[in-house]
Amino acid sequence: MRKYFAEFIGTAVLVFFGCGSAVASGALFSAMGMGLPVAFTTLSVAFAFGLAVMAVYYMMGDISGCHINPAVSLGMLITRRMSVKDFLGYIICQFAGGIAGAALLSVVIGGRTSLSANGYDSASTFGITMWMAILIEVILTFVFVSVFLSATEKEENRSIAGLVIGLTMTMTYIFGVPFTGASVNPARSLGPALLQGSDALTQVWVFIAAPLVGAVIAAACYLLLRMEPKKSAQAVAIDVEAADEVMDEFDEAADLEQQEDVEPAQPETADHGDDDRPGENK
Repeated sequence: MRKYFAEFIGTAVLVFFGCGSAVASGALFSAMGMGLPVAFTTLSVAFAFGLAVMAVYYMMGDISGCHINPAVSLGMLITRRMSVKDFLGYIICQFAGGIAGAALLSVVIGGRTSLSANGYDSASTFGITMWMAILIEVILTFVFVSVFLSATEKEENRSIAGLVIGLTMTMTYIFGVPFTGASVNPARSLGPALLQGSDALTQVWVFIAAPLVGAVIAAACYLLLRMEPKKSAQAVAIDVEAADEVMDEFDEAADLEQQEDVEPAQPETADHGDDDRPGENK
């Protein structure tokens, strides 16, 4: 139960600080009577999400693994690194945590309409289409989930895994924010969309489905790249023949040793000569 609660708290922290940084940046420049610079917002949001992932990983990674993302959990399920029961528990808590984080952010900022929800068309800085948004989210999630699966594969990598995962999240957001606001995480998208409503709610399915598709592709590539190469029929036949020869030699050596152990010793024949015959005088 602790790991489910950890996923809930971790996802709430991610949404609160990540989406909150975008809202705070917009409020700051509005108060100064200036337009919102895309470059500044992109970097601030990207580093906020990356640092939040890093902080949560070192805070509770040893409890739940710090998935805080249904796409990551799906990748772990496909690669057989978590059970179906845990997967269902994780994604329920992750979505609930995303909603809780967005709700807390809404209370803090006084119910502003924008909660940094994802979007395309008029909601995108570049005005991209739905299909372009899907493609971008699939690619970004593929990269992020691939890095997560590899970085957490070995126990000895745990000390640096959080840093690698956090920086990868930052990288994906630096690219993705101007296009879609960057999701890479269905739980991060659903919470703000539910509370923000309007177009964000009608478009949110894209930012739930596309990251999950990216996770499936990442898991498939992970399994493919780490699968033991199959030997050809000829190579297998050669190996079998060599093994048979070794076994034959071993059996022959064992038979020889057994024969030496059971072979009876030849009795010695005593030849005493004429002088040793009884009753004969010398």
